[in-house]
Amino acid sequence: MATVRLDIKTETALKRLAVRRGQTRSEVIREAITRLAAEEREPRSAYQRLQPFVGIVDSGGKQLSAETGKRFRDLLKERSGERRSG
Repeated sequence: MATVRLDIKTETALKRLAVRRGQTRSEVIREAITRLAAEEREPRSAYQRLQPFVGIVDSGGKQLSAETGKRFRDLLKERSGERRSG
């Protein structure tokens, strides 16, 4: 048996989840802990962890991934020139 202290915001979210899911607050907490424990057991690659965020940014048509190597070289040349003249 464990006792947990929740801030008001978390307590409110817990109550809403319980009502929406038709579960007790204890059932919601147990399920959440079970899911977190399962995630901990399954090692995930960096890609898997970032997958929900891939492709969600719109560049506005600027094609930011085009010629990245050339732009990076130009940036390095520019910065190395700044250090020499400074």
